[in-house]
Amino acid sequence: MTIQSLNRSRPPQRLRTGAAQLPAAHSDRPLGTVRSHADHGETRTVSVVIPAMNEERNIAWVLERIPPYVDEILLVDGHSTDNTVGVARQARPDVQVVPQRGCGKGAAMRTGFEDSFGDYVVVLDADGSMDPGEIDYYVSALDDGYDLVKGSRELPGGGSMDLTPLRRWGNHVLVTTVNVTWGSEFTDLCYGYLAFKRERLDDLALTGRGFEIETEITINAIHAGLRIAEVPTVELSRHYGTSNLNAWRDGRRILGFLTRARLHPRSRPVTDRIDRRALTATPWA
Repeated sequence: MTIQSLNRSRPPQRLRTGAAQLPAAHSDRPLGTVRSHADHGETRTVSVVIPAMNEERNIAWVLERIPPYVDEILLVDGHSTDNTVGVARQARPDVQVVPQRGCGKGAAMRTGFEDSFGDYVVVLDADGSMDPGEIDYYVSALDDGYDLVKGSRELPGGGSMDLTPLRRWGNHVLVTTVNVTWGSEFTDLCYGYLAFKRERLDDLALTGRGFEIETEITINAIHAGLRIAEVPTVELSRHYGTSNLNAWRDGRRILGFLTRARLHPRSRPVTDRIDRRALTATPWA
């Protein structure tokens, strides 16, 4: 397994679009579990948080591929109008479903972080663009002493089948801005496959409501002095539907957050905007 700590730099490696370019780990052959300290008697629990909204055609593929050692699967439902919840429960009867508090992906992630119980928390998208088998890499790096583990599509062994030229350019601009401003050596920034030790949740002091929360996690981890690692990941193509991410709108939100974080590094008060459906919906059984 390749782990990059932030005190090292490695040349980026990009994956061209096309299934033939995928590493062997992303073929139909399942990924083997990576051995870690926990294999030698140490115990820790793992929670997987999955924000989801109208992903009934994708969610079963994701849930069925989560490694068996995961202790808790938390589906944070963003008030789906399709059968996302029903399909999820059919695919994994043990899945825990909670309604999202607030609006946006950031609010969904914070809901899941607050409601999860695992020592390690892994974030996974519901659209099939993240291989659940790669959870092994994140857990193994946390076992090795890191507090936050970020997926990088630019490390050797990583790549993307979904990055458009605009998104790739925007990600390059943003990661360069962070590296120059904070003196870091990240190879990737705007990607939501990550994991952290739940005991460091208060240190992250998260307030983000939208996609900027992925960047907020990174910057706040720097401010808190957390030990951070990057692991190679392959971003797959979304199976069905279209992404809720808008490159221009969300890029501006991320730049706005970076400006505020540089000028006012302390956490700000968070005021969530609660959707009416979250106030009237029947609590999940």
